[in-house]
Amino acid sequence: MKWLDVKVFRWSLLMLACQSAWAAVELAPLPVYSQLNQGGVGLIQMPTARMNADGDFSLGYRDNEEYRFWTASMQLFPWMETTVRYTDVRTRLYSDDPGFSGDQTFKDKGIDVKFRLWQESAWSPAVSAGFRDFGGTGFFESEYLALAKRWGDLDLHVGIGWGYLGHRGNINNPFCEIAERFCERPSGYRGSGGGFDIQRFFKGPAAIYGGVEYQTPWQPLKLQLEYDSNTYKFDQAGVLIQDSAWNYAAVYRYNDQLDLTLSRQRGNTMGFGVNYRFNFHTASQIKIAVAPRIVPDQLPAATKQLERFDLSHKLYYEAGFVVQKYQLLPDTVILHGYSLNYRNQDEFINRIGRVLATELPETVKSYRVTEVSGAIPMVETVIDADKFVHYARRDSLDAQLAPAVSRQHPAPVTTDWAMIVDNSGFYTNADLFWIQTFGSPERFYMYQGGLLLSAGYHLDSNWSLNSTVKVNVLTNFDEFKFTRDAFETGVPRVRTLVREYVQGNDIGLENLFGLWKSDLQKDWYAQAYAGVLETMYSGGGAEVLYRPVDSRLAVGVDVNYVGQRDYDRTFGLFDYRVLTGHVTAYWQPEFIEDVMLKISAGRYLAKDHGVTVDFSRRFDSGIVVGAYATKTNLSAEEYGEGSFTKGFYLSFPFDVFSISPSIGRGQLPWIPISRDGGQQLNRPSQLFGLTDVRSPFSK
Repeated sequence: MKWLDVKVFRWSLLMLACQSAWAAVELAPLPVYSQLNQGGVGLIQMPTARMNADGDFSLGYRDNEEYRFWTASMQLFPWMETTVRYTDVRTRLYSDDPGFSGDQTFKDKGIDVKFRLWQESAWSPAVSAGFRDFGGTGFFESEYLALAKRWGDLDLHVGIGWGYLGHRGNINNPFCEIAERFCERPSGYRGSGGGFDIQRFFKGPAAIYGGVEYQTPWQPLKLQLEYDSNTYKFDQAGVLIQDSAWNYAAVYRYNDQLDLTLSRQRGNTMGFGVNYRFNFHTASQIKIAVAPRIVPDQLPAATKQLERFDLSHKLYYEAGFVVQKYQLLPDTVILHGYSLNYRNQDEFINRIGRVLATELPETVKSYRVTEVSGAIPMVETVIDADKFVHYARRDSLDAQLAPAVSRQHPAPVTTDWAMIVDNSGFYTNADLFWIQTFGSPERFYMYQGGLLLSAGYHLDSNWSLNSTVKVNVLTNFDEFKFTRDAFETGVPRVRTLVREYVQGNDIGLENLFGLWKSDLQKDWYAQAYAGVLETMYSGGGAEVLYRPVDSRLAVGVDVNYVGQRDYDRTFGLFDYRVLTGHVTAYWQPEFIEDVMLKISAGRYLAKDHGVTVDFSRRFDSGIVVGAYATKTNLSAEEYGEGSFTKGFYLSFPFDVFSISPSIGRGQLPWIPISRDGGQQLNRPSQLFGLTDVRSPFSK
């Protein structure tokens, strides 16, 4: 029995040691890997199997004599890396016509993606597969399979590449042994570019590449050496002389965010670069805000007289909550209003609860707080006073906010309000806008920025008149040399005349419309609008949305009849008219957290029919990264350059950058090619955004 006890004791020690080792692995920060020339984690020219931490975002610039690369790389998931890139080919002009593009050099855009297939362990390597420049003209189109293994200060890499990474052809393509169709790689690209030419994947010559990265004793410095699998005989910059297949580089890291790289490539070319990174999960700013109120042991007596305006002031000052309606019953307080400052729902409710607990008589056992959006009650948060006080005082180590709070559809109020703020009257607002385009023939980067000045009148909680004037302050859009491109595909020009609308109009009417909105019944919302709806279209439309509280699914339908506006952006219309509308499903799937999938099907502005899929990921900071694609009944040839509509966007909360709490958001879009197919109306009011508080995603 003693022998058994000793054996159990030894096994217990071993299990404890193993658990401690795993805990140490989990707690240790993930390494930060450097970016390669064309963006994405890698060595110099060669991609590797490594991936950075979930949420890492990198902006980079590389200069390699014949090429300049501007890159943005995003670790969208722990197992998926995405990269977008603009390449400046310095040996070629944008076009052969100086009157069209002057002396600007050729620009090309590319998209890469990499997937982790196997995570590194003590005995096995990390394994990843990637696709570079897989959509578009495919200047650097390639596929690869990479392995990585770390031994101390050495990080060893080996991979096999096809396409651009397979030109050395130092091995037989293993897929060619499976099927003869993999032996030759088709040339060119289908349609008008922008498509996914999967018929070329893993075909043609293949090559082995490899390399090593050494962490020097001086922590900021890493040294890299790689064997290049490309011969540079088929580059878009021309045939590049390669004196050596070995490339080497030194990477200096400053403050864990800035990388400076100096490299020697092809045995004859110097390169340098800079890369800045931060993490979307941890992005934040120091906040200056009123400290949350402390809940004392002794609460207000039941006989305390409540000063309602004093309470409203304190809720506004300490919780950022604007009270619009108020009622105090013997055991319940009912508040209707909206938040101005705190987008985090727990922080918002915590602050409100602390004010109410210390201001209301102790006989009040329930706080009913209804958040209002557009003067429509959206969601009611019911706070159990006793449970909340238990949490706020930390009466026990396991005290939490969640058991004290429940969310529901706003309950009807049958008693008279003690205070009502009139929702009618005039309003004004000022906001900033920024429009940017990349890759124009006049200049690589073109921009327009200024003010959006809004004003309107609310007749009541349902009816309003709204207007916005756009004022240009900073722009180089006046350098446009043409307003209409030469791609005549027979599709109505519903968006490609955008230059006509933005050039020469420093002050223009952006919208002027009447709006009616209402909650029809529980979980159902509706709106109708008519007037000047956006920069290019006037008309009218309506929308209905079904969205239960805290549901992962919402469904909406919109129908609009619009006409194309005159270029002067006043009230004139061209002859073009269209009936457009969509059925849209919004889904936050349970099997993958912090993801929104939006699917719209219907008729677009060019009278084409199809489907738009929008995929977005939210990070802990509130930053949202999204991508969308639209495919309609137009062929790639009818659509024109780009083959189909697609784009990306970055949505960020303002308080990531500001020192005071706020709930506003901004958005930066990137649209590689914008044609006329698959284009939706930019409706001035959308119910999904209005009802966001019912099942928050972007908060």
